[in-house]
Amino acid sequence: MAGMSPRPRPWHAAKRWMYASGRPNLLARWLNDLSAWQYRHGILTLGGRGVTLETRGRTSGRRIELPLVLVRHDGHRYVVSMLGTSAGWLRNVEADGGRAVLHAPRPQDVRLVEVPPEQRAPILRRYLDLAPGARPHVPVDRHEPLERFEEIAADYPVLRVEPA
Repeated sequence: MAGMSPRPRPWHAAKRWMYASGRPNLLARWLNDLSAWQYRHGILTLGGRGVTLETRGRTSGRRIELPLVLVRHDGHRYVVSMLGTSAGWLRNVEADGGRAVLHAPRPQDVRLVEVPPEQRAPILRRYLDLAPGARPHVPVDRHEPLERFEEIAADYPVLRVEPA
C-alpha cells in the first residue's frame, strides 16, 4: 500500500469545508479565534506546539491573530501554511518584511524567513505528525516516504522563526 493515502477520515471533509474558499469560513474563524486565545493565554499549549501568531493586516493595518502549530526540527522553530501559498496570514507576513509576534504564551518579536522548497520535506512531514487539523489540507499522508513530501514542498510554505 506504499504511495497510497489511507481512506479519508469523516472529519477531513468537514475541515476542508471550513476552508473551501481558501480562507476560513465563519465557523473556522470562530474556532481559530478560540484556539488563538487559548494558546496566547497558555490554557491549551499542546505541549508547547500551540502558538498564536500576530501579524499586521497588509491593507487594514489591524492586528490579526491566528493559531498555528510550532514545529521544532534540527534545533530550529518553524511555522507552516497548511493552506498553501495563498493564505492571508502568509501574505501579511510577506508584506511586513517577515515581522510578526509569536505568543507562546509570552510575546516574542520574531522574523519569519521562508525556507527554500528543497529543504521543506522533513519539516512538512514533522508538521503533519504534530498538526492533525492540517492533515485534510495537505495531499500527502504523514506516513509516506520523504520523496512524496518533496513533490509538494513548493506548494506549502515553511517559515523559520528567528529572533527579531
